[in-house]
Amino acid sequence: MSQTDWELRYQTGDMPWEKGTPSPGLVDFLAAHPQLPGATVAVPGGGTGHDALAWSRGGFRVYGYDIAPSAIRLSEERTRAAGLTAQFRLADFLHDEPPFPFDWLFEHTLFCAINPADREAYVRAAAGWVKPGGHYLAVNYIVCEGEPPFPSTREELVARFTPHFELLADWVPRSLPNREGRERMFWWRKKRQKLPVDTSRSAN
Repeated sequence: MSQTDWELRYQTGDMPWEKGTPSPGLVDFLAAHPQLPGATVAVPGGGTGHDALAWSRGGFRVYGYDIAPSAIRLSEERTRAAGLTAQFRLADFLHDEPPFPFDWLFEHTLFCAINPADREAYVRAAAGWVKPGGHYLAVNYIVCEGEPPFPSTREELVARFTPHFELLADWVPRSLPNREGRERMFWWRKKRQKLPVDTSRSAN
């Protein structure tokens, strides 16, 4: 869908993805790992800010992004009401340059929301927004229907992201009732580029 389409959904309240709570998988992950490395996290396609605020409660500097202006407005309103700190900006994650490389990138049902033809662009964006050695955490909604959301498989996700990321762990997370057993969570670390070997010098 286009930016106009997403904005219209927010303006009319046609938001079946809006559950009024952060991803249970993210809540559990943050509770189980209170000493995560890094300080900054980007949350693209963050909707009305629930997941961004979960990261804020965990002590991170949070930057939320969405393509719909109304999503940004709602996220800012929710942040003020909660007395928390997070920054929200309008951005097209697939095509815009990141403001800086982040320690963490978190996604919750963004990959499934884009057209499958854009999935390689998504992978390139994810690799570009995370610093070398940084982390990409994803709650992928893989068993779904609606177009969007578009389904995927564990095998597809591993094949697409492995060139840029090392898979640290993946599992079936706790989910909302209508998604139990239909999501899979992936914890990736971005690979560090290996410096080319200088073969022009010979040993004496």
